[in-house]
Amino acid sequence: MKMNKGVEWAVHACALLAPLGAGRGVSLAALADYHGVPLPYMAKQMQLLSKAGIVRTSRGHTGGYALAKSPQEISLWDIKQAVDGNAPAFRCTEIRQQGPCAVPRADCRTPCAIAAAFGRAENAYRDLLRQIRLSDILSDVTGEGNARHMLDMLRWYEANVTVLPEKKTKATAS
Repeated sequence: MKMNKGVEWAVHACALLAPLGAGRGVSLAALADYHGVPLPYMAKQMQLLSKAGIVRTSRGHTGGYALAKSPQEISLWDIKQAVDGNAPAFRCTEIRQQGPCAVPRADCRTPCAIAAAFGRAENAYRDLLRQIRLSDILSDVTGEGNARHMLDMLRWYEANVTVLPEKKTKATAS
């Protein structure tokens, strides 16, 4: 199954945002720079995550991105679906109805056995991604590095995490 590389970028961005806590965020430029990803490409992934309600954005000098939900509420499927969409990976073209030994359309009353097998496999894949929460993988992601890497990350957070402006509500706007 081929996956858009934007899914990888989006999961990594969410993992980087996860430990920030309420009211804190990271700018788009910092997210792109941290991952060595071109800014326009990271912007596209973050817009898709925002549209799906996975991240929230704040504008302005101290603006940036933050998770809109807790890491326990975000599955890998949520992120994958936000970036890649919901279209199935396998699309049956009814090839069995083509060529010199074609099965007549009227005889194709049940789904193609090959398409059905791919469908079962994809459903299992989606179900597994729905079970894996962002919180489940955070310790694995942060635990990959050595002490030097961890210190570098802490310094990066210190330099790049901002306090996001509070969202104005009708009560605070008055």
